Amino acid sequence: MSGSKLDPIDRQILAELQADGRMTNVDLAKRVGISAPPCLRRVRTLEEAGLIRGYHADVDARKLGFEVQVFAMVGLHSQAEVDLSAFEEQCNGWSLVRECHMLNGEIDFILKCVAPDLSTFQTFLTEKLTAASNVASVKTSLVIRGAKDEPGVPFDVLEERMIAED
Repeated sequence: MSGSKLDPIDRQILAELQADGRMTNVDLAKRVGISAPPCLRRVRTLEEAGLIRGYHADVDARKLGFEVQVFAMVGLHSQAEVDLSAFEEQCNGWSLVRECHMLNGEIDFILKCVAPDLSTFQTFLTEKLTAASNVASVKTSLVIRGAKDEPGVPFDVLEERMIAED
């Protein structure tokens, strides 16, 4: 099910849940203008279709003592699919790596890492990341501050596209 196959109520349900995943089904139904039972059916359908992948709390890493956030740009020796998949699998096992994205261009992967301090990150960098098989290069950038961190997608853009297609 793609974004273009969703009706306006489904898109509104997704936008509301993206903004506040903790709201009750009754509150969600009121916000989207339908009764609770069909709203719950729609949410279940969106979950089954994989459009809603899960629910989570937006945890403040710094308040939990994770003071260091680093983006690591990783180049591999080989870009064969088996090697790319092996690196992705390694990243899944490293708890400091919170995001892993394969890129097009000079860099093969960008990793978002969090650590309680620089020493912990440095140990991870030297003992795991740069020591991993197939890793040719790693360049890191320490985050000084974040100006924006919005999850999900911009539903206003989706709605504009839907209007333009009609």
